[in-house]
Amino acid sequence: MQHSNIKFSESHEWVKLENDNTALVGISHHAQELLGDIVYIELPRIEQNIVANDTVGVVESVKAASDLYSPVSGEVIAINDSAINDPSIINNHPEDKGWLFKIKLDDITELDNLLTTNEYKKSIGE
Repeated sequence: MQHSNIKFSESHEWVKLENDNTALVGISHHAQELLGDIVYIELPRIEQNIVANDTVGVVESVKAASDLYSPVSGEVIAINDSAINDPSIINNHPEDKGWLFKIKLDDITELDNLLTTNEYKKSIGE
């Protein structure tokens, strides 16, 4: 996967900017490794307006439940039904097919506050 258009939050979510001022959001490969086998996810509602750093859902694994934070602000325009129906897709493909929701960005400059792939890898000790 091409990571140049992906940014990461310190809370282990990623944002992939699409061409139309929308972005996909998911959890990082590192986060799914820490969580272990994911068994359930709770996501924001379509048309819900969310604010960066707000808790917008929950990711539950066999080990623990972890809050899901939105790295950016905007309106949720889609959720990944495949991930809801089969949460293991998040373990197998956390940074592509395992995306969680799609958001129409309020302010694209919020992406500047997030970590690049290299900065994120340094922050997790890789």
